Amino acid sequence: MEAGLIVLLVLAVFALFLAARTIRIIPQARSGVVERLGRYQRTLRPGLAIVVPFIDRVRPLIDLREQVIAFKPQPVITADNVTVHIDTVLYNTVTDPKAVSYEIANPLQAIEQLTITTLRNVIGGMTLEETLTSRENVNTQLRVTLDEATGKWGIRINAVEIKSIDPPSSIQEAMEKQMRAERDRRAAILTAEGVKQSQILTAEGEKQSAVLRAEGAKQGAILRSEGEAKAINTVFRAIHEGDPDQGLLSYQYLQMLPELAKGEANKVFIIPSEFSQALGGLGGALGRAVAPAEQSTPTPTPDHNGAPEVPREIPRP
Repeated sequence: MEAGLIVLLVLAVFALFLAARTIRIIPQARSGVVERLGRYQRTLRPGLAIVVPFIDRVRPLIDLREQVIAFKPQPVITADNVTVHIDTVLYNTVTDPKAVSYEIANPLQAIEQLTITTLRNVIGGMTLEETLTSRENVNTQLRVTLDEATGKWGIRINAVEIKSIDPPSSIQEAMEKQMRAERDRRAAILTAEGVKQSQILTAEGEKQSAVLRAEGAKQGAILRSEGEAKAINTVFRAIHEGDPDQGLLSYQYLQMLPELAKGEANKVFIIPSEFSQALGGLGGALGRAVAPAEQSTPTPTPDHNGAPEVPREIPRP
């Protein structure tokens, strides 16, 4: 009984071990390569798989997800003989588990060395300024070159990104000075443009103001001229309708003479030729006004001794 029980236990353990060697479960995004008697037999996909125990051997599972490989900064010499340190990141995916297993012994090391070589070839044909300003172009050239080389290894290069480009400290200081000078230049240009626009706007405003003032002065002069013309016309009609004589006109002319003498700056007075005519006219008018009065007043006659005769009082009766 005891011997039979031991045999059953041994058979059960052997069955469990055999089942474990026969049944394999492949996780998602993984792949396995089966070798039968040392030769490639097939590739296991995710799910349940059955292999022949003791004959088939399953190699370590291969990760089919996208992997990120970061490389240490590498010194690279540009076309203008400037040594820069470039830090790169590579994204790759395994597309053929069989090729990865048998075509290359150490895929990561091979990709790293290939990346460094390709990076030096690409950057060596560019100047420092082109390297700093053409990262997309460098990334594209690296990706195309690496993808062509790693295709036979069953690896696809999805992207290559340059993390940083570190030039020497002297170059960095010169670049910083250039950037400061460029910023100062742009600030000066913007300030000059602002002053220019301000002056243009000020000139436009002054121009419009001058035009408006001129228009106002023009309209004022026109209105004043029209008012003066109407006033002169009214006075002219009033004078002609009133039919003034020469004495009244001469008197009005003499009244305007003090107005001509007003003003602190008047030092020399010029009497027009019409002044004598006005005086003559005024004298004539006064003479005509005095003549009737003289005719109405009796003139004393002298006596025989030459003395004027004194009127005598006639007594009343």
